[in-house]
Amino acid sequence: MKTSINIPNHIGIILDGNRRWAKDNNKKSLEGHKRGSEVFKEISIGLFERGVKYVSAYVFSTENWKRTAEEVDYLMRLVVKAVESHLEEYDRQGIKIQILGSRDRIKKSVLKAIERTEQRTANNTKGTLALCFNYGGREELVDAVKSIVIEGTKAQDIVESTISQKLYGPDIPDMDLLIRTSGEQRISGFMLWRSSYAEMYFMDTYWPDVTMKEFDQAIQVYSDRQRRFGC
Repeated sequence: MKTSINIPNHIGIILDGNRRWAKDNNKKSLEGHKRGSEVFKEISIGLFERGVKYVSAYVFSTENWKRTAEEVDYLMRLVVKAVESHLEEYDRQGIKIQILGSRDRIKKSVLKAIERTEQRTANNTKGTLALCFNYGGREELVDAVKSIVIEGTKAQDIVESTISQKLYGPDIPDMDLLIRTSGEQRISGFMLWRSSYAEMYFMDTYWPDVTMKEFDQAIQVYSDRQRRFGC
């Protein structure tokens, strides 16, 4: 990529299309998730190499609990396997990993894997990977408000920064570019607060087939846009 391109500081990704990819390729849905996990490592590291400082990804929403018990269980185990198998590479690259979302209903084995990952990469400074797991955008805001109320903050003292500091991973900045794959054109509650002025880019490609070339194109489109922030 050209050095003159304006690289987004924070790219958010809605990984969509794993199950449809599996169906189109005559495979089980679980195979789509497995392939998607492998692609994610390649794409996320590629983005950091291009100068992106924060990459956030919607990997498991609170609505995903409505799926079959078999698929939910597989996704949980896949998270543990993916985190453990890719951890060495992320750590070597100096990437800090944070898991954003509720810890309710998550199995102890998954929680332990999350904790190990966050602890091991806590001091890394070359980039931050935020995995939105068991995450809901509205739930995040509800939890933030609850925390503010519990602390006894007076209504007149509440400003935007008050809420920002109570979000999951408050050190993660607003999103600059939000990308969703598979042809769907909605944000599905992903980082509602942080995505308020994010540029949107939608790919028709199912996530397991996405390439770094397509992400380079998305960054180019972003770089060519003039962000107005309401002006």
